[in-house]
Amino acid sequence: MIFGRVKPLDAILATAEKKSLHRSLGAFQLTMLGIGAVIGTGIFVLTAEAAQKAGPGMMLAFVIAGAVCAVAALCYAEMAAMVPVSGSAYTYSYAVMGELIAWMVGWALILEYAVAAGAVSVGWSGYVVGLIENAFAIDIPDMLVRGPYDGGIVNLPAMGIAGLVTWLLVIGTKESAMVNAVLVGIKVAALTLFIILAVPVMNMQNFEPFSPLGFAGVSAAAASIFFAYVGFDAVSTAAEETKNPQRNMPIGLIGSLGICTIFYLLVAAGVIGSVGAQPMLGTDGAALAPGSVELTQACAANVAATGHDAVVCSKEALAWTLREIGWPQIGNLIGLAAGLALPSVILMMMFGQTRIFFVMSRDGLLPAVLSKVHPKFHTPHVITILTGVFVALFAAFFPVGKLADISNSGTLFAFAAVSIAVLVLRRTDPTRHRPFRTPFIVVTAPIAILGCAYLFYSLGYETKMMFFIWAAIGLVVYFAYSRRKSHVGRGIIDVHEPEAYEELEPPVPGTH
Repeated sequence: MIFGRVKPLDAILATAEKKSLHRSLGAFQLTMLGIGAVIGTGIFVLTAEAAQKAGPGMMLAFVIAGAVCAVAALCYAEMAAMVPVSGSAYTYSYAVMGELIAWMVGWALILEYAVAAGAVSVGWSGYVVGLIENAFAIDIPDMLVRGPYDGGIVNLPAMGIAGLVTWLLVIGTKESAMVNAVLVGIKVAALTLFIILAVPVMNMQNFEPFSPLGFAGVSAAAASIFFAYVGFDAVSTAAEETKNPQRNMPIGLIGSLGICTIFYLLVAAGVIGSVGAQPMLGTDGAALAPGSVELTQACAANVAATGHDAVVCSKEALAWTLREIGWPQIGNLIGLAAGLALPSVILMMMFGQTRIFFVMSRDGLLPAVLSKVHPKFHTPHVITILTGVFVALFAAFFPVGKLADISNSGTLFAFAAVSIAVLVLRRTDPTRHRPFRTPFIVVTAPIAILGCAYLFYSLGYETKMMFFIWAAIGLVVYFAYSRRKSHVGRGIIDVHEPEAYEELEPPVPGTH
Protein backbone atom coordinates (compact mmCIF):
# COMPACT_ATOMS: atom_id res chain seq x y z
CA MET A 1 0.00 0.00 0.00
CA ILE A 2 1.08 3.58 -0.49
CA PHE A 3 0.83 3.96 3.28
CA GLY A 4 3.84 1.65 3.83
CA ARG A 5 4.37 -1.45 5.92
CA VAL A 6 1.22 -3.13 7.17
CA LYS A 7 1.25 -5.47 10.15
CA PRO A 8 -1.22 -8.37 9.63
CA LEU A 9 -3.96 -8.68 12.23
CA ASP A 10 -2.93 -12.28 12.89
CA ALA A 11 0.59 -11.09 13.70
CA ILE A 12 -0.78 -8.42 16.05
CA LEU A 13 -2.71 -11.07 17.97
CA ALA A 14 0.33 -13.37 18.03
CA THR A 15 2.58 -10.63 19.38
CA ALA A 16 0.10 -10.02 22.18
CA GLU A 17 0.38 -13.69 23.22
CA LYS A 18 4.14 -13.55 23.73
CA LYS A 19 4.26 -10.47 25.96
CA SER A 20 0.79 -10.05 27.33
CA LEU A 21 -0.84 -8.09 30.12
CA HIS A 22 -3.02 -9.54 32.85
CA ARG A 23 -6.74 -9.88 32.01
CA SER A 24 -8.72 -8.64 35.01
CA LEU A 25 -11.41 -6.19 33.78
CA GLY A 26 -15.10 -6.96 33.16
CA ALA A 27 -17.95 -5.04 31.51
CA PHE A 28 -18.91 -3.15 34.69
CA GLN A 29 -15.32 -2.13 35.40
CA LEU A 30 -14.85 -1.00 31.80
CA THR A 31 -18.00 1.14 31.93
CA MET A 32 -16.83 2.66 35.21
CA LEU A 33 -13.40 3.29 33.68
CA GLY A 34 -15.07 4.96 30.71
CA ILE A 35 -17.23 7.20 32.89
CA GLY A 36 -14.20 7.95 35.03
CA ALA A 37 -12.21 8.99 31.97
CA VAL A 38 -14.97 11.13 30.44
CA ILE A 39 -16.65 12.94 33.34
CA GLY A 40 -14.10 15.34 34.75
CA THR A 41 -12.40 18.57 33.79
CA GLY A 42 -14.69 19.16 30.82
CA ILE A 43 -17.93 19.43 32.75
CA PHE A 44 -16.51 20.73 36.03
CA VAL A 45 -14.04 23.29 34.66
CA LEU A 46 -14.77 24.08 31.00
CA THR A 47 -18.51 24.75 31.31
CA ALA A 48 -17.83 28.46 31.85
CA GLU A 49 -15.60 28.58 28.75
CA ALA A 50 -18.31 26.98 26.62
CA ALA A 51 -20.84 29.52 27.92
CA GLN A 52 -18.51 32.40 27.04
CA LYS A 53 -18.17 31.11 23.48
CA ALA A 54 -21.76 30.10 22.76
CA GLY A 55 -24.08 31.26 25.58
CA PRO A 56 -27.05 28.90 26.02
CA GLY A 57 -26.04 27.48 22.63
CA MET A 58 -23.48 25.38 24.52
CA MET A 59 -26.33 22.85 24.82
CA LEU A 60 -26.08 22.38 21.07
CA ALA A 61 -22.28 22.28 21.35
CA PHE A 62 -22.54 19.34 23.76
CA VAL A 63 -24.84 17.56 21.30
CA ILE A 64 -22.49 18.14 18.35
CA ALA A 65 -19.41 16.97 20.23
CA GLY A 66 -21.31 14.01 21.65
CA ALA A 67 -22.63 13.01 18.22
CA VAL A 68 -19.13 12.98 16.75
CA CYS A 69 -17.95 10.83 19.67
CA ALA A 70 -20.93 8.49 19.30
CA VAL A 71 -20.21 7.58 15.67
CA ALA A 72 -16.49 7.29 16.45
CA ALA A 73 -17.33 5.04 19.42
CA LEU A 74 -19.21 2.65 17.14
CA CYS A 75 -16.12 2.37 14.93
CA TYR A 76 -13.93 1.90 17.99
CA ALA A 77 -16.23 -0.82 19.31
CA GLU A 78 -15.93 -2.93 16.15
CA MET A 79 -12.16 -2.64 16.04
CA ALA A 80 -11.68 -3.21 19.77
CA ALA A 81 -13.85 -6.33 19.81
CA MET A 82 -12.22 -7.73 16.66
CA VAL A 83 -8.65 -6.94 17.76
CA PRO A 84 -8.67 -7.34 21.57
CA VAL A 85 -5.15 -6.08 22.23
CA SER A 86 -3.72 -2.90 23.72
CA GLY A 87 -2.92 0.06 21.51
CA SER A 88 -6.24 1.64 20.57
CA ALA A 89 -6.12 3.71 17.38
CA TYR A 90 -2.41 2.98 16.94
CA THR A 91 -2.90 -0.78 16.68
CA TYR A 92 -5.91 -0.49 14.38
CA SER A 93 -4.09 1.88 12.03
CA TYR A 94 -1.06 -0.43 11.88
CA ALA A 95 -3.25 -3.31 10.71
CA VAL A 96 -5.05 -1.34 8.02
CA MET A 97 -3.11 1.72 6.83
CA GLY A 98 0.48 0.82 7.55
CA GLU A 99 3.34 1.67 9.86
CA LEU A 100 3.85 5.35 9.04
CA ILE A 101 0.19 6.25 9.62
CA ALA A 102 0.18 4.09 12.77
CA TRP A 103 3.24 5.89 14.09
CA MET A 104 1.65 9.29 13.46
CA VAL A 105 -1.53 8.16 15.23
CA GLY A 106 0.46 6.92 18.22
CA TRP A 107 2.42 10.18 18.22
CA ALA A 108 -0.84 12.17 18.14
CA LEU A 109 -2.22 10.10 21.02
CA ILE A 110 0.54 11.53 23.21
CA LEU A 111 -1.29 14.84 22.82
CA GLU A 112 -4.58 13.20 23.73
CA TYR A 113 -3.48 11.30 26.81
CA ALA A 114 -0.35 12.76 28.37
CA VAL A 115 -1.21 16.41 27.68
CA ALA A 116 -4.81 15.85 28.79
CA ALA A 117 -3.61 14.24 32.02
CA GLY A 118 -1.57 17.37 32.63
CA ALA A 119 -4.62 19.54 31.95
CA VAL A 120 -6.76 17.64 34.44
CA SER A 121 -3.97 17.79 37.02
CA VAL A 122 -4.01 21.59 36.73
CA GLY A 123 -7.82 21.64 37.06
CA TRP A 124 -7.62 19.44 40.16
CA SER A 125 -5.00 21.73 41.66
CA GLY A 126 -7.26 24.75 41.26
CA TYR A 127 -10.15 23.07 43.08
CA VAL A 128 -8.04 21.73 45.93
CA VAL A 129 -6.14 24.96 46.52
CA GLY A 130 -9.42 26.89 46.58
CA LEU A 131 -10.97 24.45 49.04
CA ILE A 132 -7.99 24.59 51.40
CA GLU A 133 -7.84 28.38 51.32
CA ASN A 134 -11.58 28.71 52.04
CA ALA A 135 -11.85 25.94 54.62
CA PHE A 136 -8.83 26.97 56.69
CA ALA A 137 -8.81 30.71 55.93
CA ILE A 138 -5.21 30.64 54.71
CA ASP A 139 -3.53 32.10 51.67
CA ILE A 140 -1.28 29.76 49.71
CA PRO A 141 1.37 31.65 47.70
CA ASP A 142 0.52 31.71 44.00
CA MET A 143 4.16 31.03 43.17
CA LEU A 144 3.77 27.45 44.38
CA VAL A 145 0.34 26.63 42.92
CA ARG A 146 0.46 28.27 39.49
CA GLY A 147 2.66 27.84 36.44
CA PRO A 148 4.56 30.67 34.74
CA TYR A 149 1.66 31.49 32.38
CA ASP A 150 -0.57 32.11 35.40
CA GLY A 151 1.83 34.38 37.24
CA GLY A 152 3.52 31.75 39.41
CA ILE A 153 6.63 29.59 39.25
CA VAL A 154 5.49 25.98 39.54
CA ASN A 155 2.22 24.17 40.26
CA LEU A 156 3.29 21.79 43.03
CA PRO A 157 -0.17 20.28 43.80
CA ALA A 158 -0.61 19.35 40.13
CA MET A 159 2.80 17.67 40.14
CA GLY A 160 1.90 15.83 43.33
CA ILE A 161 -1.35 14.32 42.03
CA ALA A 162 0.40 13.20 38.84
CA GLY A 163 2.99 11.41 40.96
CA LEU A 164 0.33 9.71 43.09
CA VAL A 165 -1.54 8.43 40.03
CA THR A 166 1.71 7.12 38.56
CA TRP A 167 2.32 5.10 41.73
CA LEU A 168 -1.21 3.64 41.54
CA LEU A 169 -0.71 2.53 37.95
CA VAL A 170 2.62 0.87 38.75
CA ILE A 171 0.96 -1.16 41.52
CA GLY A 172 -1.49 -2.66 39.04
CA THR A 173 -4.49 -2.23 36.77
CA LYS A 174 -7.02 -3.99 38.96
CA GLU A 175 -6.11 -1.95 42.01
CA SER A 176 -6.27 1.24 39.95
CA ALA A 177 -9.70 0.27 38.60
CA MET A 178 -11.03 -0.31 42.13
CA VAL A 179 -9.91 3.13 43.28
CA ASN A 180 -11.36 4.61 40.09
CA ALA A 181 -14.78 3.02 40.73
CA VAL A 182 -15.01 4.82 44.09
CA LEU A 183 -14.07 8.16 42.52
CA VAL A 184 -16.57 7.66 39.70
CA GLY A 185 -19.27 7.15 42.33
CA ILE A 186 -18.36 10.47 43.96
CA LYS A 187 -18.52 12.32 40.63
CA VAL A 188 -21.83 10.82 39.58
CA ALA A 189 -23.35 11.56 43.00
CA ALA A 190 -22.16 15.19 42.82
CA LEU A 191 -23.55 15.75 39.34
CA THR A 192 -26.82 14.04 40.25
CA LEU A 193 -27.20 16.31 43.27
CA PHE A 194 -26.50 19.35 41.09
CA ILE A 195 -29.17 18.28 38.59
CA ILE A 196 -31.74 17.65 41.35
CA LEU A 197 -31.22 21.14 42.81
CA ALA A 198 -30.65 23.22 39.66
CA VAL A 199 -33.04 21.82 37.05
CA PRO A 200 -36.29 22.45 39.03
CA VAL A 201 -35.52 26.19 39.35
CA MET A 202 -34.87 26.73 35.64
CA ASN A 203 -36.22 29.90 34.08
CA MET A 204 -36.81 29.42 30.36
CA GLN A 205 -36.13 33.13 29.76
CA ASN A 206 -32.47 32.43 30.55
CA PHE A 207 -32.24 30.43 27.32
CA GLU A 208 -32.88 33.59 25.25
CA PRO A 209 -31.12 34.54 23.10
CA PHE A 210 -30.15 30.90 22.61
CA SER A 211 -27.21 31.55 20.28
CA PRO A 212 -26.07 35.16 20.80
CA LEU A 213 -22.88 34.67 18.77
CA GLY A 214 -24.38 32.61 15.96
CA PHE A 215 -23.41 29.13 14.81
CA ALA A 216 -19.73 30.11 14.66
CA GLY A 217 -19.84 30.49 18.44
CA VAL A 218 -21.50 27.10 18.82
CA SER A 219 -18.83 25.51 16.62
CA ALA A 220 -16.03 27.08 18.64
CA ALA A 221 -17.65 25.88 21.86
CA ALA A 222 -18.07 22.37 20.45
CA ALA A 223 -14.37 22.24 19.53
CA SER A 224 -13.41 23.23 23.08
CA ILE A 225 -16.04 21.25 24.99
CA PHE A 226 -14.98 18.19 23.00
CA PHE A 227 -12.43 17.85 25.80
CA ALA A 228 -15.36 16.88 28.00
CA TYR A 229 -15.70 13.67 25.96
CA VAL A 230 -12.01 12.88 25.60
CA GLY A 231 -11.22 9.60 27.26
CA PHE A 232 -13.95 7.20 26.21
CA ASP A 233 -11.56 5.59 23.74
CA ALA A 234 -9.13 4.94 26.60
CA VAL A 235 -11.42 2.00 27.35
CA SER A 236 -10.31 0.37 24.10
CA THR A 237 -6.66 0.60 25.18
CA ALA A 238 -7.58 -1.80 27.99
CA ALA A 239 -8.70 -4.52 25.55
CA GLU A 240 -5.72 -6.73 26.31
CA GLU A 241 -6.57 -6.62 30.02
CA THR A 242 -10.28 -7.37 29.55
CA LYS A 243 -12.04 -10.63 30.25
CA ASN A 244 -14.15 -11.70 27.24
CA PRO A 245 -13.32 -8.54 25.24
CA GLN A 246 -15.57 -9.52 22.33
CA ARG A 247 -18.57 -8.95 24.59
CA ASN A 248 -17.34 -6.43 27.14
CA MET A 249 -15.55 -3.84 24.99
CA PRO A 250 -18.64 -2.62 23.07
CA ILE A 251 -20.62 -2.49 26.32
CA GLY A 252 -17.93 -0.43 28.04
CA LEU A 253 -17.47 2.00 25.15
CA ILE A 254 -21.06 2.75 24.20
CA GLY A 255 -22.48 2.43 27.72
CA SER A 256 -20.09 4.94 29.25
CA LEU A 257 -20.56 7.46 26.42
CA GLY A 258 -24.37 7.28 26.62
CA ILE A 259 -24.44 7.81 30.39
CA CYS A 260 -22.04 10.77 30.17
CA THR A 261 -23.96 12.51 27.38
CA ILE A 262 -27.21 12.44 29.39
CA PHE A 263 -25.41 13.90 32.41
CA TYR A 264 -23.82 16.68 30.36
CA LEU A 265 -27.09 17.86 28.84
CA LEU A 266 -28.86 17.90 32.20
CA VAL A 267 -26.00 19.74 33.91
CA ALA A 268 -25.76 22.31 31.10
CA ALA A 269 -29.52 22.88 31.27
CA GLY A 270 -29.27 23.37 35.04
CA VAL A 271 -26.52 25.98 34.73
CA ILE A 272 -28.19 27.94 31.92
CA GLY A 273 -31.72 27.77 33.28
CA SER A 274 -30.90 28.69 36.88
CA VAL A 275 -28.34 31.51 36.59
CA GLY A 276 -28.12 32.30 32.86
CA ALA A 277 -25.08 31.86 30.63
CA GLN A 278 -24.80 34.86 28.34
CA PRO A 279 -21.25 35.69 27.19
CA MET A 280 -19.33 38.82 28.19
CA LEU A 281 -18.94 41.17 25.22
CA GLY A 282 -16.27 43.76 24.51
CA THR A 283 -16.86 47.37 23.50
CA ASP A 284 -16.95 46.26 19.86
CA GLY A 285 -19.76 43.80 20.55
CA ALA A 286 -17.56 40.71 20.08
CA ALA A 287 -17.22 38.03 22.73
CA LEU A 288 -14.10 38.27 24.89
CA ALA A 289 -11.70 35.33 24.73
CA PRO A 290 -12.05 32.86 27.65
CA GLY A 291 -9.13 33.04 30.07
CA SER A 292 -7.97 36.40 28.76
CA VAL A 293 -7.00 39.50 30.73
CA GLU A 294 -9.82 41.39 28.97
CA LEU A 295 -12.43 38.93 30.24
CA THR A 296 -11.06 39.14 33.78
CA GLN A 297 -11.30 42.94 33.68
CA ALA A 298 -14.83 42.79 32.27
CA CYS A 299 -15.89 40.42 35.05
CA ALA A 300 -14.47 42.75 37.71
CA ALA A 301 -16.24 45.73 36.15
CA ASN A 302 -19.51 43.79 36.06
CA VAL A 303 -19.27 42.95 39.77
CA ALA A 304 -18.49 46.59 40.60
CA ALA A 305 -21.47 47.81 38.58
CA THR A 306 -24.11 45.22 39.50
CA GLY A 307 -22.81 43.51 42.62
CA HIS A 308 -23.16 40.14 40.92
CA ASP A 309 -20.73 37.82 39.21
CA ALA A 310 -21.49 35.74 36.09
CA VAL A 311 -21.07 32.03 35.44
CA VAL A 312 -18.69 32.74 32.53
CA CYS A 313 -16.32 34.34 35.05
CA SER A 314 -16.23 31.38 37.42
CA LYS A 315 -13.42 28.83 37.69
CA GLU A 316 -15.82 26.42 39.41
CA ALA A 317 -19.07 26.89 37.47
CA LEU A 318 -21.15 24.15 39.12
CA ALA A 319 -20.25 25.03 42.71
CA TRP A 320 -20.76 28.74 41.97
CA THR A 321 -24.18 28.07 40.43
CA LEU A 322 -25.44 26.25 43.53
CA ARG A 323 -24.23 29.05 45.80
CA GLU A 324 -26.10 31.56 43.64
CA ILE A 325 -29.42 29.69 43.88
CA GLY A 326 -29.25 29.37 47.66
CA TRP A 327 -27.27 26.18 48.34
CA PRO A 328 -23.85 27.49 49.47
CA GLN A 329 -22.85 24.49 51.58
CA ILE A 330 -23.83 22.00 48.89
CA GLY A 331 -21.95 24.16 46.41
CA ASN A 332 -18.85 23.68 48.57
CA LEU A 333 -19.51 19.94 48.59
CA ILE A 334 -19.62 19.94 44.78
CA GLY A 335 -16.24 21.62 44.81
CA LEU A 336 -14.95 18.99 47.25
CA ALA A 337 -16.33 16.20 45.08
CA ALA A 338 -14.56 17.59 42.04
CA GLY A 339 -11.31 17.75 43.98
CA LEU A 340 -11.72 14.13 45.08
CA ALA A 341 -12.89 12.76 41.74
CA LEU A 342 -10.74 14.44 39.10
CA PRO A 343 -7.79 12.10 39.83
CA SER A 344 -9.81 9.30 38.22
CA VAL A 345 -9.58 11.17 34.91
CA ILE A 346 -5.82 11.60 35.30
CA LEU A 347 -5.61 7.88 36.04
CA MET A 348 -7.39 6.82 32.86
CA MET A 349 -5.46 9.25 30.67
CA MET A 350 -2.13 7.96 31.95
CA PHE A 351 -3.42 4.38 31.75
CA GLY A 352 -4.17 4.82 28.06
CA GLN A 353 -0.87 6.56 27.35
CA THR A 354 1.30 3.89 28.97
CA ARG A 355 -0.52 1.05 27.17
CA ILE A 356 -0.04 2.71 23.77
CA PHE A 357 3.67 3.24 24.45
CA PHE A 358 3.82 -0.39 25.62
CA VAL A 359 2.51 -1.68 22.29
CA MET A 360 4.68 0.69 20.21
CA SER A 361 7.72 -0.59 22.10
CA ARG A 362 6.59 -4.18 21.59
CA ASP A 363 6.53 -3.46 17.84
CA GLY A 364 10.09 -2.11 17.90
CA LEU A 365 9.13 1.51 17.13
CA LEU A 366 10.29 2.55 20.61
CA PRO A 367 13.14 1.08 22.72
CA ALA A 368 12.44 -2.43 24.06
CA VAL A 369 13.08 -1.39 27.66
CA LEU A 370 9.78 0.53 27.61
CA SER A 371 7.76 -2.70 27.25
CA LYS A 372 9.29 -4.38 30.30
CA VAL A 373 6.61 -5.83 32.59
CA HIS A 374 7.11 -5.71 36.37
CA PRO A 375 7.62 -9.27 37.74
CA LYS A 376 5.35 -8.69 40.74
CA PHE A 377 2.72 -6.20 39.59
CA HIS A 378 2.47 -7.35 35.93
CA THR A 379 2.38 -3.73 34.70
CA PRO A 380 4.66 -1.87 32.24
CA HIS A 381 6.37 0.00 35.06
CA VAL A 382 9.21 1.66 33.10
CA ILE A 383 6.97 3.50 30.65
CA THR A 384 4.44 4.25 33.39
CA ILE A 385 7.05 6.09 35.45
CA LEU A 386 8.44 7.89 32.39
CA THR A 387 4.94 9.02 31.38
CA GLY A 388 4.28 10.19 34.92
CA VAL A 389 7.36 12.43 34.84
CA PHE A 390 6.24 14.14 31.63
CA VAL A 391 2.65 14.58 32.86
CA ALA A 392 3.97 16.17 36.05
CA LEU A 393 6.08 18.61 34.01
CA PHE A 394 3.12 19.55 31.78
CA ALA A 395 1.00 20.15 34.86
CA ALA A 396 3.68 22.16 36.63
CA PHE A 397 4.28 24.76 33.95
CA PHE A 398 1.24 25.08 31.63
CA PRO A 399 -2.35 26.36 32.16
CA VAL A 400 -5.40 24.14 31.74
CA GLY A 401 -6.84 25.95 28.70
CA LYS A 402 -3.76 25.58 26.52
CA LEU A 403 -3.33 21.92 27.45
CA ALA A 404 -6.99 21.09 26.78
CA ASP A 405 -7.00 22.60 23.29
CA ILE A 406 -3.75 20.86 22.29
CA SER A 407 -5.14 17.58 23.59
CA ASN A 408 -8.24 17.95 21.41
CA SER A 409 -6.17 18.25 18.23
CA GLY A 410 -4.46 14.91 18.80
CA THR A 411 -7.69 13.22 19.79
CA LEU A 412 -9.56 14.28 16.66
CA PHE A 413 -6.74 13.00 14.44
CA ALA A 414 -6.81 9.61 16.17
CA PHE A 415 -10.61 9.33 16.02
CA ALA A 416 -10.60 10.03 12.28
CA ALA A 417 -7.87 7.42 11.74
CA VAL A 418 -9.90 4.67 13.45
CA SER A 419 -13.00 5.57 11.48
CA ILE A 420 -11.02 5.29 8.24
CA ALA A 421 -9.46 2.01 9.40
CA VAL A 422 -12.76 0.26 10.14
CA LEU A 423 -14.14 1.34 6.76
CA VAL A 424 -11.06 0.12 4.87
CA LEU A 425 -10.95 -3.18 6.74
CA ARG A 426 -14.54 -3.97 5.75
CA ARG A 427 -13.33 -3.92 2.12
CA THR A 428 -9.91 -5.58 2.50
CA ASP A 429 -10.84 -8.30 5.03
CA PRO A 430 -14.62 -8.79 4.83
CA THR A 431 -14.60 -12.42 6.06
CA ARG A 432 -12.88 -11.82 9.40
CA HIS A 433 -15.02 -12.57 12.45
CA ARG A 434 -16.55 -9.40 13.88
CA PRO A 435 -18.21 -9.93 17.30
CA PHE A 436 -19.56 -6.36 17.02
CA ARG A 437 -20.35 -4.76 13.67
CA THR A 438 -20.68 -0.99 13.31
CA PRO A 439 -24.22 -0.37 12.02
CA PHE A 440 -24.57 1.34 8.61
CA ILE A 441 -20.79 1.53 8.25
CA VAL A 442 -20.92 3.33 4.88
CA VAL A 443 -22.75 6.17 6.63
CA THR A 444 -21.41 5.98 10.19
CA ALA A 445 -17.68 6.03 9.39
CA PRO A 446 -17.79 8.95 6.91
CA ILE A 447 -19.87 11.00 9.38
CA ALA A 448 -17.26 10.33 12.05
CA ILE A 449 -14.42 11.37 9.72
CA LEU A 450 -16.16 14.56 8.59
CA GLY A 451 -17.21 15.37 12.16
CA CYS A 452 -13.62 15.12 13.41
CA ALA A 453 -12.42 17.32 10.52
CA TYR A 454 -15.11 19.92 11.30
CA LEU A 455 -14.19 20.13 15.00
CA PHE A 456 -10.46 20.27 14.18
CA TYR A 457 -11.14 23.16 11.80
CA SER A 458 -13.06 24.94 14.57
CA LEU A 459 -10.03 24.91 16.90
CA GLY A 460 -7.92 28.05 17.27
CA TYR A 461 -5.13 28.87 14.82
CA GLU A 462 -2.35 28.50 17.43
CA THR A 463 -3.60 25.07 18.46
CA LYS A 464 -3.66 23.80 14.89
CA MET A 465 -0.14 25.11 14.23
CA MET A 466 1.18 23.39 17.37
CA PHE A 467 -0.37 20.13 16.18
CA PHE A 468 1.38 20.34 12.81
CA ILE A 469 4.70 21.17 14.50
CA TRP A 470 4.28 18.17 16.79
CA ALA A 471 3.49 15.98 13.75
CA ALA A 472 6.68 17.20 12.02
CA ILE A 473 8.75 16.26 15.07
CA GLY A 474 7.12 12.82 15.00
CA LEU A 475 8.13 12.31 11.37
CA VAL A 476 11.75 13.14 12.24
CA VAL A 477 11.76 10.61 15.09
CA TYR A 478 10.20 7.94 12.88
CA PHE A 479 12.68 8.23 10.02
CA ALA A 480 15.67 8.72 12.37
CA TYR A 481 14.96 5.75 14.67
CA SER A 482 11.66 3.89 14.47
CA ARG A 483 11.72 2.91 10.80
CA ARG A 484 15.11 1.18 11.20
CA LYS A 485 14.13 -0.61 14.43
CA SER A 486 10.64 -1.69 13.40
CA HIS A 487 10.00 -5.43 13.81
CA VAL A 488 7.82 -5.46 10.69
CA GLY A 489 10.50 -3.67 8.69
CA ARG A 490 13.15 -6.15 9.87
CA GLY A 491 10.92 -9.10 9.02
CA ILE A 492 10.20 -10.04 12.64
CA ILE A 493 6.52 -10.98 12.45
CA ASP A 494 5.06 -13.36 14.99
CA VAL A 495 3.09 -16.34 13.71
CA HIS A 496 -0.43 -16.61 15.06
CA GLU A 497 -1.12 -19.73 17.10
CA PRO A 498 -4.89 -20.00 17.55
CA GLU A 499 -4.73 -22.60 20.30
CA ALA A 500 -2.32 -20.55 22.39
CA TYR A 501 -4.38 -17.40 22.06
CA GLU A 502 -7.68 -19.07 22.82
CA GLU A 503 -6.26 -20.70 25.93
CA LEU A 504 -4.69 -17.51 27.27
CA GLU A 505 -5.86 -17.21 30.85
CA PRO A 506 -5.15 -14.55 33.45
CA PRO A 507 -2.89 -15.44 36.40
CA VAL A 508 -4.45 -16.80 39.57
CA PRO A 509 -6.25 -14.01 41.47
CA GLY A 510 -3.99 -12.55 44.08
CA THR A 511 -0.81 -12.84 42.02
CA HIS A 512 -1.48 -9.62 40.11
